[in-house]
Amino acid sequence: MSSTLQYRRAKDKVFLCVVCILSSLTMIPLFLILWELLKKGYKQINLSLFTEVAPSSMDAMLARISNEPIPGGILNGLSGTILMLAMAIVMSIPVGILSGIYLAEHKDSKFSSVVRSLTDLLQGVPSIVVGVVVYAWVVRPMHSYSAFAGSVSLAIMMLPMIIRSTEESMKMVPGTLKEAGLALGASYSTIILRILLPAAFGGLFTGSLLAICRVMGETAPLLLTALGASAVNLNVTEPTSAIPLLIWEFYNDPNLANLVWTTSLLLLVFVLVINIIAKNIAKKWKIQ
Repeated sequence: MSSTLQYRRAKDKVFLCVVCILSSLTMIPLFLILWELLKKGYKQINLSLFTEVAPSSMDAMLARISNEPIPGGILNGLSGTILMLAMAIVMSIPVGILSGIYLAEHKDSKFSSVVRSLTDLLQGVPSIVVGVVVYAWVVRPMHSYSAFAGSVSLAIMMLPMIIRSTEESMKMVPGTLKEAGLALGASYSTIILRILLPAAFGGLFTGSLLAICRVMGETAPLLLTALGASAVNLNVTEPTSAIPLLIWEFYNDPNLANLVWTTSLLLLVFVLVINIIAKNIAKKWKIQ
């Protein structure tokens, strides 16, 4: 009996070691990416990076010849990203949360099954396909690339994650809360808005933040919808730049290649910070 117990303990230790080793291997690419971005991107980080627009190729070439930091920054991309994300949030979060509530409350209906299947299908659609569809729906009728078209493409990509996270969060809320509200005579809308949604707030907020992270680095749909701009533009009906678009532009210009690392580092930091915030909120508002 003791030999069997020792064998099981040894097998558990071997299995634990294998899991730890494989988990460590999955983190190696992330650390290598972080190290590469830090090593090549920190030199261009300064105040002008956030207060000036992207430099021209000529300015960057002259700076490289004189062995000086490339002038300019990414203000046009930063402002465009914030503008399009803000509009995408306004369009996608209310629709996503309401859809998720419907799926959770009517989980056995045929319509819910259809919506759930379409949501899963939409989540797997390549971003370039979303860009092409929004180009046909928005860009061509407006006869112009625009921040609005870019935000529509981002909102479509955010919807599946918001819907599914809302549905799962609502399912985790104890049914006794709803029963207590009904017993006290509260209306159905009051129970949803005043009891179930606050109880599932952590999951809703986390899902929304992760959806934002999901689209923050998307380039393909913005190439077909927002196009890009060399100056700060807050007009939603005109072409607008974004951080991923700037990375693409810098990559295609040898004189601006050094800015690729700095811009990528900042984008990665933004996504990392949002993920950390989402995890902390999920822990704080965890449904017991």
